Amino acid sequence: MIAASLALLGGLMLLSIPVAASLGLLGLALSELYAFLPLHRGIAQMAWNAGNDSVLLAVPMFILLGEVLLRSGMAERMYGAMVPWLSWLPGGLMHSNIGACTLFAATCGSSVATAATIGTVALDQAQRHGYNERLFLGTIAAGGTLGILIPPSINMIVYGALTNSSIPQLYLAGFLPGFLLAFLFMVTTWIACRIRPEWGGRRVETSWADRVRVLPDLLPPLLIFLLVVGAIYAGWATPSESAALGVLVAAGLAAWNRRLTPAAVRAAIEGTMKTTGMAMAILTASYFLNFVITSIGLTRLISDAVLGLQMSPLMTLMLVIVFYLVLGCFMETLSMMVATVPIIAPVVFALGYDPIWFGILVILLIETAMITPPVGINLFVVQGLRKRGSLNDVIIGASPFVVTLLVMIGLLVAFPDIAMILPKTLAQQ
Repeated sequence: MIAASLALLGGLMLLSIPVAASLGLLGLALSELYAFLPLHRGIAQMAWNAGNDSVLLAVPMFILLGEVLLRSGMAERMYGAMVPWLSWLPGGLMHSNIGACTLFAATCGSSVATAATIGTVALDQAQRHGYNERLFLGTIAAGGTLGILIPPSINMIVYGALTNSSIPQLYLAGFLPGFLLAFLFMVTTWIACRIRPEWGGRRVETSWADRVRVLPDLLPPLLIFLLVVGAIYAGWATPSESAALGVLVAAGLAAWNRRLTPAAVRAAIEGTMKTTGMAMAILTASYFLNFVITSIGLTRLISDAVLGLQMSPLMTLMLVIVFYLVLGCFMETLSMMVATVPIIAPVVFALGYDPIWFGILVILLIETAMITPPVGINLFVVQGLRKRGSLNDVIIGASPFVVTLLVMIGLLVAFPDIAMILPKTLAQQ
C-alpha cells in the first residue's frame, strides 16, 4: 500500500498535474482501492474545515501584509536603509540583501514574498557595483528562505494546524534559529568574498550621518513586527488577529506616506487572492488525503514499519532528514509539508522528540528545499525577476548557502536548545 501510494503520487507529479489535484486524486484512488466506506463523500466537509479554520485565517492576512509592504514602497526604503549599515563588510550589498530579507521576513511570513520583494529592489545593484552576479543572486534566494523561519511564519501556522502544536511556542522557537541562520548566511558571504575579493564588488561609501539619516526607514517594519508578535505574546490577540492588526498598521503607514493608491490596493488584493487560492487548494486536498490515509490505516502501517526497524531515535531522525532533503528536490514545499507532516510527525513524536523542536527542523528542511534544484521555488523566483541568463547562475550562487543550511540543521540536531531555550524559559515563568 505504501509503495503504491508513493508511485501514484510520483506519477501524477511527473505528468505535471497541479499539486492540489495530485493530492486529491491520490486520496480518491486510495479511498476506492482500500476503504470500505465511500470516503469521497467527505470532500465537501474537508473543504469546509480547511476554509473555516480560524488558525488558517492568518495565512491570507500575512500574505496581504507582505503585498501592502511591497506595493507601498516600504520594502524599497527598508532596503535602502540597510545599505549604509551593512555595505562596509566584505561583500557589501550582498550583506544588505540578507539583512533586508531578515527584516522583511519578520513582517510578512512568506519566503517567496521575501525573495520576490528584496529581489525586485536589489537586482539592479549587482552589475552597477561590479559584484559576482551568481553569488549576489544566491544571497537573495537564500535570504528569502528566512521568511518562513523568523516569526511570523505562514508555514509555522500550517504546521501548528496539522499537528495541533502551539503557534506562539513555534514562533518563540523560531527566533534564535532564524537570526542565527541569517548570521551564518552573512558569514558564508564574508568567507566567499575574503577568498575571492573581486566577488565583493566596489565598496559603497557611506558615513555615520548617512546611517542616522536612513534610520526612520527601518522603523515601519520594526513597528509592524513588534505589534504583530508582541500582541500574540502579550495575550492581546490570536495569530490571526495579530496578522489583521499588521495589515491595518501597514495600510495606515502607506496612507500616511500617500502610497495607498487605488492601483496599489487593487494589486495587493489580486496578489493575495492568487496566492491564497493556491495555498487553500493544496490545504483542502491535503486535508482530504490525510483523512483517507488515516481511515485506511496507512499512517499506522508507516509508524509500525519504522518503529519495527528497531533503530535508535537518532538514526530514525537521520532517515527523516534525508527523506526530506531528497523529496525537497522534486516537490513544491508547501505541498511537501502538508502531505508528509501528518504521516511522519506521529512517528517522530513516538520516538520522544518535542513537537515544537521538530517543527523548526521541518521548517529548516523546507528552507533547504527552496534553494535546491531542480524545483527550488526561490531559485525560479529570483531568475524570473532577473529575466535574462540561465537558471544555472542562481543555482550555483545559492549552492554555498545550501551547505550553510545543512550546517544549521546539524547544529539544531546537536544542540536542541537553540530552538527550545525560549519556549522553555517562557514556560517556567
